[in-house]
Formats: sequence, structure tokens, C-alpha cells
Amino acid sequence: MKTYRNGSTDMNLMHEELARAQMSARLGEAHHLRRGHQLALARRMSRKAEQAAAQARLALARAL
Repeated sequence: MKTYRNGSTDMNLMHEELARAQMSARLGEAHHLRRGHQLALARRMSRKAEQAAAQARLALARAL
């Protein structure tokens, strides 16, 4: 036994699928941007740590 849907039901389903696809794409993009921000922050912190270590070595060398 087959069930038939009318055209408006099919259109509603298409709109729902499109909305789901767009939401998924936006969530993926947000995740990608968040990951990029975290990576940039980690690089910045690493540079600061390297600079602090270099200053500590220089201070130690001057003290000796």
C-alpha cells in the first residue's frame, strides 16, 4: 500500500532539509573559526613564553 503526499508537504520537507543543511554548515563553520581562534591564542602564548624565557636567560647571564 502506497501513501501519497501532496505538493505542499513535499515542499515543507524540502524546506526542513534545507534548513537542517544550512544549520549544519553554520555549526561547522563556527567550530572551524573557534578552532582557528584557539590556535592563534596558543601561538601568542607560546611567543610570550619564549620571550619570557629569553629575558630570564639574559638576566641570569648579566647576573653572572
